[in-house]
Amino acid sequence: MLNNKVSKAVRLAIAFGATSTAAFSASSFAAEEGAEKVERIEVTGSRIKRTDMETASPVQVTTAEEIAVAGFTRVEDMMNSLPQLEASNTAFQSNGATGTATLDLRGMGAQRTLVLVNGRRMQAGGIYTQSADINQIPAALIKRVDVMTGGGSSTYGADAVAGVVNFVMNDQFEGFEVDIGTTAYQHDNDNKYMQGLMDEKGFEYESGNTGFDGASFDFAATLGGSFDGGKGHAAGYFTYNKQNELRQGARDYSSCALSAAGTACGGSGTADNPNFYISAPNASGVVDFDDYEYWSLGQDSSFVSGDGNLYNYAPINHFMRPDERHTLGMFANYEINDHFRPFMETMFMRDRTTAQIAESGTFFNDNYLIDFDSPLLNDTQRQQLADRFGLGSGDQFATYIGKRNIEGGPRADSLEHNSFRLVLGSKGEVNDLWSYEAFAQYGSTSSSSAYENDFFGPRIATALSANGEDCSATDGCIPYDVFQFEGVTPESAGALTGTAILNGVTEQFIVNAFVTGEFEFSLPSSDYPIAAVFGAEYREETFSRTADEVYAQGLLLGQGGTTKSLNGEYDVTEFFGELSLPILEDKPGFESLLVELGYRWSDYSTSGSEPTYKAAVNWDVNSDWKIRSSYNRAVRAANNGELFAQQSTGLWAGSDPCATATPSLSAAECANTGVTAGQYGNITKSPADQYNGFFGGNPDLTPEIADTITLGVVANPFEDFNFSIDYWDIELEDAIDNIDPEIIVEQCGKTGDAVFCDNIQRTPGSGSLWIGSGQVIATDTNLGNIHYEGIDVSANYSVDIAGGTLKTSLIGTYMLSKEFDNIPGVSEVYDCVDTLDNGCFPQPEWRHVLTANYDTGSWWRATAKWRFFSGVNDYTGNDTLVKDNGIGSQSYLDLKGSFTLNDYTSLLIGVNNVLDREPPLVGGTLSTNANAVAGYYDTLGRYFHASVSFKF
Repeated sequence: MLNNKVSKAVRLAIAFGATSTAAFSASSFAAEEGAEKVERIEVTGSRIKRTDMETASPVQVTTAEEIAVAGFTRVEDMMNSLPQLEASNTAFQSNGATGTATLDLRGMGAQRTLVLVNGRRMQAGGIYTQSADINQIPAALIKRVDVMTGGGSSTYGADAVAGVVNFVMNDQFEGFEVDIGTTAYQHDNDNKYMQGLMDEKGFEYESGNTGFDGASFDFAATLGGSFDGGKGHAAGYFTYNKQNELRQGARDYSSCALSAAGTACGGSGTADNPNFYISAPNASGVVDFDDYEYWSLGQDSSFVSGDGNLYNYAPINHFMRPDERHTLGMFANYEINDHFRPFMETMFMRDRTTAQIAESGTFFNDNYLIDFDSPLLNDTQRQQLADRFGLGSGDQFATYIGKRNIEGGPRADSLEHNSFRLVLGSKGEVNDLWSYEAFAQYGSTSSSSAYENDFFGPRIATALSANGEDCSATDGCIPYDVFQFEGVTPESAGALTGTAILNGVTEQFIVNAFVTGEFEFSLPSSDYPIAAVFGAEYREETFSRTADEVYAQGLLLGQGGTTKSLNGEYDVTEFFGELSLPILEDKPGFESLLVELGYRWSDYSTSGSEPTYKAAVNWDVNSDWKIRSSYNRAVRAANNGELFAQQSTGLWAGSDPCATATPSLSAAECANTGVTAGQYGNITKSPADQYNGFFGGNPDLTPEIADTITLGVVANPFEDFNFSIDYWDIELEDAIDNIDPEIIVEQCGKTGDAVFCDNIQRTPGSGSLWIGSGQVIATDTNLGNIHYEGIDVSANYSVDIAGGTLKTSLIGTYMLSKEFDNIPGVSEVYDCVDTLDNGCFPQPEWRHVLTANYDTGSWWRATAKWRFFSGVNDYTGNDTLVKDNGIGSQSYLDLKGSFTLNDYTSLLIGVNNVLDREPPLVGGTLSTNANAVAGYYDTLGRYFHASVSFKF
């Protein structure tokens, strides 16, 4: 019977193993001494180690070879190219950058994607995110990456709502290898549409061939081998990566910021030549928006109309941040005997990056009272104030000022992350049927943010003091000569800036132990034994973030609000188990039928106990066809940021539907949002599409509950061809998030419901949501329901051609629905598949990667890859989105050549996006950076890469 089991296991492994990206591990079943002993393996999705069956959960496998040939020096870029993932935090972000790289499976949010290394979770990434930072992972030592859809909470605990991404490291690496590589971008700036828009505004831009830019250098050294007669093994690595910056001005399509509709170049009213809202003070001592002027400065320093005086802030912003990263680590194990095999994993990373954005400014942030007799004014201006508002000597006027600090240079956020991860444990045999694993794990990330060269609010007020006396009495103060045309000097601008410092440490401590094996009995209908795993885990998550007073009080005007300190911690005690129940085998239509069950009980210190569980069926119809299905109950408790973040002001990107002379909402609907009859049609929109919000955590959050169903078929219908098709459905209740402020305003207008309308506070007089005190309250809460469903497709085919082998593979995802019901019974349900409305991420219905690899069997190999995104065309806005009324389908062609120069040296050369396709352009409310969905679609044009490997 044992030989039959091994034979069947080997047959399954051959049929669906190394070439399949569907259900089965690439590991084969190794037989020893005439098949008397077979290797027990663990596959992502289950901790049960078996010799004869695999997990029923669908798993997409990306091999080390596929990662290498992709040519990416950042792991995030490789992962975001997979159809199952959306771009989250990436290197292509500047304003609001976290400095980390996170993964977002299915677009459900990085906080709902559990990231593992060798089946063990990673710690939070830093001061701005509670999700894992995959910058820590060395690409050179990755053996494979498993992406499992369908929840994994019963196996791995919280956060596995959308699924699991498991980085399996090559901890058995042998030899010494050095990899040296370089990359660069190149693009032909010939976007006539964007160039035409910039010509209309008189903006400058680059044209023609850019040459090579945005270059990077990559170095990796890996060393591994056995010791003490093969009892022990160790593998160590060191990597270094340096990425040069690329600014938005390097591409014509990002050299101005598009309007929300994408039909014009926008800009900021906080301009190099300042703009002013000016009036006589109202009863509250602020600008009277019932009787005011919007003025700028003429070259003679007189007040003139400020209409059209906008600053093009885009070119100086980073399109891709500069970055310098070091990683090092080691994986080691030693066999003392069959029962005690200690192991160790250690990983360290240091990463530094700088996010540069346009110069700071006054941003119409504060209301200033200026003396009519102030020495900052000239006689012409005083006469204009007298003629327009009847002011005279001894009076004051009120003003909001929009002055860009071009004299002082851009703002920069210097971000640093230092992460450390240590695992100490042991595994071994309990007896012939059972084995154990126990480990303690500690992970910590210390990170910092130094925000430099931003305007320091109190100094502005002093430098604009009503009669100049406050400035003259303050050391280092230089009057802010903002009322004189080009009157501000670099020295006076420099005296007005400040720096804010934020430091934080996140810590994770885990103790985990489990036993896994097979019982000596089976079900009456089966010859296979029942297998199981039983275990317990204790996990503690601590987060501490300390903001200096500048951050905490929001004293830098370019921050859009305050950034508070954050301190929080929670712990969870868990008990878990799994059963693998062979039902029957070797029957007509049932080569094997297996049921998998899992249960985990979790007790959180913050929200109490919650169970998670799973049930799965694995039905091998015959040796060539498999049907699988699973149900998972997943739970995600709120993290430290969601629970304990202090509530504070900030900015949100979008539009106010009650702004402009032609609001998209009616007068009655805008009245629901707090707009008076006199304000309707007279509210100024934000030129930068940024509005004030009030955000923060909520200690009363309850856990999210998700139910996931998968149903699929895996087949090997004929030789050299296999495929899998899996349907998946995820329904999430009590989703933890904040309602998009733009949706709050829209839903308030349409429904008048207090649930929305009570969260809108418009500035008295102006009705604005971006000037003065206006804001939308959008703190974290347990929202309504989220429903995602789709179909994953994977296929592999190989054929011998012209003395070589052509291997082709396809992975694709078809999205059926992506529905949001923020407040059931109150809000409208909306679907984000193939739509750009409601603040949706541009989710295409279909996305695939088709790869063809030709191996000559000699010294060279060629690879071609086609990456495809279907169009996203459902857009019902009042204006056309860019020039195509939506996002058209996108195709990218990648070509690679691999060359074995000798026994020790190999070379890889490739070009991604050979045809130099630009990213689809989107308006200001949809762009994540530079008029693009940056890091999702190809962002910077052609991508050249070359690397050489030395193996000894």
